[in-house]
Amino acid sequence: MSTHSTSPVSYPRADVDPPSGSLFPHKHLLGIWNLDPTAIKFLLDTAEKYVDQNRQAKKTTPTCAGLTQINLFFENSTRTLMSFEIAGKRLGMDTISMATGSSSIKKGETLLDTAATLNAMHPDVLVMRHADSGAVKLLSEKMDCAVINAGDGRSEHPTQALLDALTIRRRKGKIHGQTIVISGDIAHSRVARSNIYLLNAMGARVRLVAPPTLLPKDVDRLGVEVFHRMDEGLKGADVVMMLRLQQERMTGAFLPSLREYYRFWGLTREKLAAAKEDVLVMHPGPMNRGVEIASDVADDIDRSAIEEQVEMGVAVRMACLDILTRELRGEALK
Repeated sequence: MSTHSTSPVSYPRADVDPPSGSLFPHKHLLGIWNLDPTAIKFLLDTAEKYVDQNRQAKKTTPTCAGLTQINLFFENSTRTLMSFEIAGKRLGMDTISMATGSSSIKKGETLLDTAATLNAMHPDVLVMRHADSGAVKLLSEKMDCAVINAGDGRSEHPTQALLDALTIRRRKGKIHGQTIVISGDIAHSRVARSNIYLLNAMGARVRLVAPPTLLPKDVDRLGVEVFHRMDEGLKGADVVMMLRLQQERMTGAFLPSLREYYRFWGLTREKLAAAKEDVLVMHPGPMNRGVEIASDVADDIDRSAIEEQVEMGVAVRMACLDILTRELRGEALK
């Protein structure tokens, strides 16, 4: 059974007044919620050129030479942190990653004191991941530099949604009109929320497939179709995005067992047969094989775009760093 939300998806105004004619009228990248289709397309188009550059023997460029990027991650990360480090270095930035486990934060320093300390060092870009929703926005209000949200609590993970969009656009030719299924632990997923905002903004038809316990409370306001059965939700799908079960964020009995979860909601070849023949399979990683997705589906070279998502991540993060520092470098966003 499905339900369809008819509530309009609203996109609040930019976080700063836009310069005349600017394609990206934002000082920070805190989420997808306040990006219009023009800004999203500008980010994706800019990332395209970095895909080509990253496939060359010489991958570095002096575009952002002399600028400083600080990566401040309060949660463990492999793909996102490494991707931002590589992106900054390929643009010629001085890139520093702070180990919060051995920082003054562990000694009792507040987030605002940390912001003041970092601000005094005059970085040009701060990339931050934090377990609390809204923490990145709070810090951005105290920083003079551009701030990029690398994931905050259950709120947003904007660069993941952008790299997913770039992957879909390159493989399918467009996002508009595509039927895209997001399946799994949607309630705890900032990736799902950012993707819902972006895909709706770009004219896709978005479906969510999950057990009722793994759906967000505000699902009726997200402008999506909701299904609880994989065979119904995947019918005619162009793209299927599977999500990781975030057991570290679960406080209560959300699932009977991992075995039962895989039986009903794990993506297998049999369940995928309901989708279109050329369906694209995606996963933000890390994957739990045999829980969220079967190995033969994840490794299907014709359908799976999981490795391509990782590649697109570097290009998208290069585009974000480039665009957010253009005004600083005296370049117009036109």
